[in-house]
Amino acid sequence: MFIETTPEQAATGSTAEYYQQQRAAWGFLPNYAGAFGHRPDVAQAWNALNLAIRGGMDRRRFEIATIAAARALRSTYCTAAHSKFLRDVCGDEASLRRIAESPDGESLDEQDRAVYRFATKVATDAASVQQSDVDELHAAGLADRDIADIVYAAAARSFFTRVLDGLGAQLDAEIAEEFDPELYATMVVGREAAA
Repeated sequence: MFIETTPEQAATGSTAEYYQQQRAAWGFLPNYAGAFGHRPDVAQAWNALNLAIRGGMDRRRFEIATIAAARALRSTYCTAAHSKFLRDVCGDEASLRRIAESPDGESLDEQDRAVYRFATKVATDAASVQQSDVDELHAAGLADRDIADIVYAAAARSFFTRVLDGLGAQLDAEIAEEFDPELYATMVVGREAAA
């Protein structure tokens, strides 16, 4: 990290509570927690936003959109973490491997490919989104609410990746080790994992 973080053993109050929540969720204290140690109120607001977005949409679609946005934003941390969720929470290792083989999402099925393209565009250049982009999603069977959800997921990911990369948080070795080295190598799109 580029800033002094609050060590877990020295954390008190809401920072200690936030660290405990993250440890309980992951089984270890993830490196990104330190990026919010000085402002656990921001972390809690982010958690609430992320849960509202994820909880209001199809979980697998959320992960596809999030991976697309994370890759576009060059976040190794979020690409790997959400690839893990796609595989382990959604039970979709096949899509994970398709993305690894074709990082632009072009080997995904039609609807997933449309979601992936759109989330990438929102993350990289939202001002360039046109009606034709939305029409492509409609043609792939998505409703307006689904489309809004993809925008929310990609936009929220933009916030989180910028915080992590701006403060120098590195992907945890524990997450990187969840993948075979060849597969993990396809997820390194920016900052390397911690040693």
